[in-house]
Amino acid sequence: MSGSPKYSTVMVAPAYARIEAQRRRAREAQRRRQRAQRDKERAEQAARRAAEAAARRERARATAARRETELADRRAAREQAHAQGVRQEQAAADTRRLAEVRELLDRVRAEESEVRSLRQRLDDLRAGVGRAEDVGGAIEELRGRVVVLGRDRESPGRDADQGAVMAGLESRLAGIGAEARAQDPQGHQNCVDLLGELRTAARPGAETRFRALLGTVEHALARHAAIAGERAAQERRRAERAREAEREAQERAAVQEAAAQAELEDERERLAATFAEAEDRLRVVRASVEEAADDARELADPELAERIEAALAAVTDRLAAGAPAEALTAVAALEDVLVGAEVRLDDLQAAFTRRMDLAQALQDAMLGEGFAFTGGDDRDGRLLLSFERPSGATYRTTITTGDGGAPLLVYQVDGEPDVTLRPEPDGAVCDRTEDLLERVHEAIVVRDGFVPGELTWQGKPPGRHARQVPGAGEWRWTR
Repeated sequence: MSGSPKYSTVMVAPAYARIEAQRRRAREAQRRRQRAQRDKERAEQAARRAAEAAARRERARATAARRETELADRRAAREQAHAQGVRQEQAAADTRRLAEVRELLDRVRAEESEVRSLRQRLDDLRAGVGRAEDVGGAIEELRGRVVVLGRDRESPGRDADQGAVMAGLESRLAGIGAEARAQDPQGHQNCVDLLGELRTAARPGAETRFRALLGTVEHALARHAAIAGERAAQERRRAERAREAEREAQERAAVQEAAAQAELEDERERLAATFAEAEDRLRVVRASVEEAADDARELADPELAERIEAALAAVTDRLAAGAPAEALTAVAALEDVLVGAEVRLDDLQAAFTRRMDLAQALQDAMLGEGFAFTGGDDRDGRLLLSFERPSGATYRTTITTGDGGAPLLVYQVDGEPDVTLRPEPDGAVCDRTEDLLERVHEAIVVRDGFVPGELTWQGKPPGRHARQVPGAGEWRWTR
């Protein structure tokens, strides 16, 4: 009957298939150009980021090198200052020891030639001190010679005032200082003991013993002063080395802290670079992604649109959360989604274009049979067309896609008189619209490259058509 939906699967003619193949090749070429452009932009951005990273590394290397140079310069300056200080201390100590030797020599009463020889040696050693030479041993050797000479040639005038001599020697020991006693306790005790012996010898009848001990005491005092001074200088050097070690430890700590800070800065820069890369790559594909989502909705694939938008949201959410590594991973996934979506959209566009072309062909054919076109709509991947015959009958046609991917025409007819066939075992019915629709289909085949298949509906025997019996008012199925 006329109200029963009628179906016809439409095949694509070879000529139209060639046109579709040309369209597909054109779309694929356009996609390749778009992807190549995106790849170019990504490559340019990657090159720019690489150049920026190289510049950052070069600046970091320069900063580290400058820091190392400054550290080495400071260390060298300290070492130089320390060495200069040591030399100055040694020179001061040697100068004091030479002064003590000179004082001893001034009290010696000996042959002029012997004294002159010792004074010349004293001047030579003073010059050696000025040249920063190590003359400590030579000074002690000269001191010994002066003491021996003084003991052997002791001036008789000294016997006259042994008390004054004792007072002078004790004053010399006190002048060496308490620090010297701490620096050279054994030498200090030796001086005290010798002074005690000398005090015992300072009595009538012991002049020979007094003179013999006098040189020994003077030598012991000079040696005590020299040893204490040297040990004090050693303490100062140890203290300076300790301070230098502390400074070096502080500098190492500062270097380590600077290295840690530099590493932290490198990590921040790496994260910032990753963030920038994610933003750059998103910027490259964003317009294409949003366009693909819009196209997916227009081409009646909301699930594809939602998948694209979810992939885009994954990137923007991670960027907003400050998670650059996760954002970069999400961008890569978005790029893959876009590639797959574009392939799917090409298929959807091809199917949409095919439906539109078939709709135009159907409309032309229906108009050729006297129909009036009363409206159309594109809904959920289906084209809905309405036609009306002069008799008032309406033909609502849906163009959709069948299970095998081929176009499918579905007719819903209202207002045509039903024609019942003579009773048959299967009780099938047909209506007189079949001939009309077959003429429409033939017109489509001739003009537009589509090949509608057999028109069928519920109750129609497969492969059979309703035909009116000539000269009779009844219809029969063809065999």
